Amino acid sequence: MQEIRTQVGIVGAGPAGLMLAHLLTREGIESVVLERRSRDYVEQRVRAGVLEHSTAELLDATGVGERMRREGLVHHGIEMRFGGERHRIALTELADGRSLVVYGQQEVVKDLIAAGIAAGSDIRFDTEVTGLENIDASCGSSPAIVFRTSEGEEGRIWCEVVAGCDGAHGVSRASASGRARVLAREYPFAWLGVLAHAPPSSEELIYCRSDRGFALCSMRSPELSRLYLQVPPGERVESWTDAEIWGELAARLAIEGGWSLPEGPIIERAITTMRSVMVEPMRYGSLFLAGDAAHVVPPTGAKGMNLAVADVRDLARALVEKVSKADDGLADEYSTRALRRAWRAQEFSYFMTSMLHPLPDDPVGNRLQMARLDHLVGSEDLQRWLAACYVDLTGR
Repeated sequence: MQEIRTQVGIVGAGPAGLMLAHLLTREGIESVVLERRSRDYVEQRVRAGVLEHSTAELLDATGVGERMRREGLVHHGIEMRFGGERHRIALTELADGRSLVVYGQQEVVKDLIAAGIAAGSDIRFDTEVTGLENIDASCGSSPAIVFRTSEGEEGRIWCEVVAGCDGAHGVSRASASGRARVLAREYPFAWLGVLAHAPPSSEELIYCRSDRGFALCSMRSPELSRLYLQVPPGERVESWTDAEIWGELAARLAIEGGWSLPEGPIIERAITTMRSVMVEPMRYGSLFLAGDAAHVVPPTGAKGMNLAVADVRDLARALVEKVSKADDGLADEYSTRALRRAWRAQEFSYFMTSMLHPLPDDPVGNRLQMARLDHLVGSEDLQRWLAACYVDLTGR
């Protein structure tokens, strides 16, 4: 069995784990990142694509934002579409000049991996973490991460702290679940998401509330569109043909006076469940949770990846103080600070989700949704609040 020693052991090579390793490396802190999937899989895994102002600024400030600035799409507003009409929310104007960038999560991951390799970081793909040892603060031994490679070789990484960045179903949350409180809510609908070789229908995101269901038009590049449809929970992607997807998108997004939706070959499709999950606290002994390992938010508010980056921005500062100066002040505050921010993101995501997804057999609730949308487009104060939350909630 391999025996490895480092200062910080990081489980998971998604945006949270890779950004944490990148930030620690810049401060001279050693780390090892373990990821059960291959590098190719991680770099091709399509997830969120909306970067808040503070997330984009952090990428810039730490030397991994060059390609984002060159290839990302800067957005200054979003469109709310309902009742056959379109209404623009001027995000940048309402949010003191701040804007957002559409740049795929997989592209952020590629940039962080490239930076890590260039800096000599220890990132190990095809390596499954099978257990965490000695994370209880009272055990008296150093924490350890037990792993097994895809070739069957086993090992143990001894470290001072463990950062659990391996998502909702990883070993980190499982290790904390018996000691932490897990609060969860399932929503009575899901999203059918597709990636299509088709030019975006708009220069900005379109959020649509239709009596037929929610729809969202986003993009990944000037040639690739990312589109979503509200579907029942448990829906199967095989139940939808390409023609049915395009037809339903067109029907939900229709407005008075006409509007056309560019179509093209659908190259990826998947069902996204809609749920809220919070793990409290986000620290247990030597184990610190970050990203989806600690919280999952509905994608309507575009907060998932931004929350993960905000978590490790704080966690990196805390671990630098803890490891290099034996100062636990920031580490002791990490969970409280991160949870406060995550609950704000949950509230905003709930606001967006509950306003835009019609529910079957709930005529009162559906009328309330329309009333809220009417209030939103008629109130500059409410639009200003939405703009501030959408553009930079996790930076505050």
